[in-house]
Amino acid sequence: MKATMTVVPVILCGGSGSRLWPASRESYPKQFLSFSGEKTLFQETVERVVGPDFDARPIVVTGSDYRFLVAEQLRALGIEADIVLEPGRRDSAAAIAAAAAIALRRDPKALVIVLAADHAMPDRDGFIAHVRRGRAAAEAGRIVTFGIRPSQPATGYGYIKPGAELTATPGANAIEAFVEKPDAATAERYVTEGYLWNSGNFLFAASVFLDELARLEPTIAAPVVEAVEKAAHDLDFLRLDPETFMMAKSMSVDYAVMEKTKLAAVVPSDFAWSDVGAWSAVWDLADKDEAGNAADGDAVFMKSSGCYVQSHGLLTAVVGLDDVVVVTSRDAVLVAARDKAEDVKKLVVELTARKRPEATEHLRVYRPWGAYERIAIGTRYQVKRITVNPGSKLSLQSHFHRAEHWVVVSGTARVTVDDMVKTLTENQSVYIPLGAVHRMENPGRIPLELIEVQSGSYTGEDDIVRYEDIYNRS
Repeated sequence: MKATMTVVPVILCGGSGSRLWPASRESYPKQFLSFSGEKTLFQETVERVVGPDFDARPIVVTGSDYRFLVAEQLRALGIEADIVLEPGRRDSAAAIAAAAAIALRRDPKALVIVLAADHAMPDRDGFIAHVRRGRAAAEAGRIVTFGIRPSQPATGYGYIKPGAELTATPGANAIEAFVEKPDAATAERYVTEGYLWNSGNFLFAASVFLDELARLEPTIAAPVVEAVEKAAHDLDFLRLDPETFMMAKSMSVDYAVMEKTKLAAVVPSDFAWSDVGAWSAVWDLADKDEAGNAADGDAVFMKSSGCYVQSHGLLTAVVGLDDVVVVTSRDAVLVAARDKAEDVKKLVVELTARKRPEATEHLRVYRPWGAYERIAIGTRYQVKRITVNPGSKLSLQSHFHRAEHWVVVSGTARVTVDDMVKTLTENQSVYIPLGAVHRMENPGRIPLELIEVQSGSYTGEDDIVRYEDIYNRS
């Protein structure tokens, strides 16, 4: 018999994933990348909560910068979801509260399952079995989290000390304590004493969670609920009211609720799980050769063991090294001891302090209409490769400091330059004078690819005046 309480999947899709630099950067973080197949971590998470056990339209909570990436990756799956935009980051408690308030408006009895968009769970059947185990506890008014039985004494995870099994809902336990990431000796003791990894995924009744948050942290609950009430639709997105949402205290859900509430419960779980929090975790997930080496891309190992290489577009050779990570991209190369992979986050902080654009920006930049990739840049010039999706168009715009030349490589372009509108095909070009009001669009059914050559005193992305934009960008 079908349960009476619907389960609303909520996917938290923020965060920069800086420990996986240079593949993951602020402009294109790890949840939108693939590490074990064709689909990205976000797409795998979405597919995990589509099916008979999850009988409601998913809610994806993300930031404005990622809204079109989320929409495009959902479109590629053929899955529809409500995409909720946070006006700024206020940590997980506020994000979860917003989703719970939206779920509650749909159904006063709704259950909510909260998943991080950037976790790997290759054993979907095992995950589903544990969700079913935790559902009875959630329906009984518990705020359930999933604690993973450790496969090793990891120092990169927080831990949960489980208490006695709940007699009313077998399969779920009370929680005696949440503990922070331990040192190696403490992690060894935790594993011996039966502690669980804190996965950061939850299952609860929306009303129960919001009531507890209002009781324990009203400075989060009240402004977030008001921000949902005042939310406005923008194209296919729901924008939370910025003035009220940003009044919410920034706090994780563990600090705000789980460590304080008497309703917390944990389902001890043994399905495969990783937060993919560092390159060492990517190595853990990867298929390895007899020497323990793993590669994503074009790599050769010689007299090496326990190494991981990610290299797309370049041959990367590793000779005579053990337990290292090598990640190559067009503009940056990372070489690190595998047991120091957690320190990559500190490296990104240092690069940011030095104002290195590589810290946060990729050479390839995604836009709602397609993408562009910088080929070369110098004094008074920049060259880009631009791809425009079928049926898409750039904003009607002008520049104060640069002129542009567009050369069509493949596809068809409809170009507007002031009062002129013309169609260009392969090997044809057009000149955009400084200050001209212009637009490019792809009227065809295949991607439009072109080379753009910018010349002028300044070629930064902020030298754009938009007059009309179908994507509502300011």
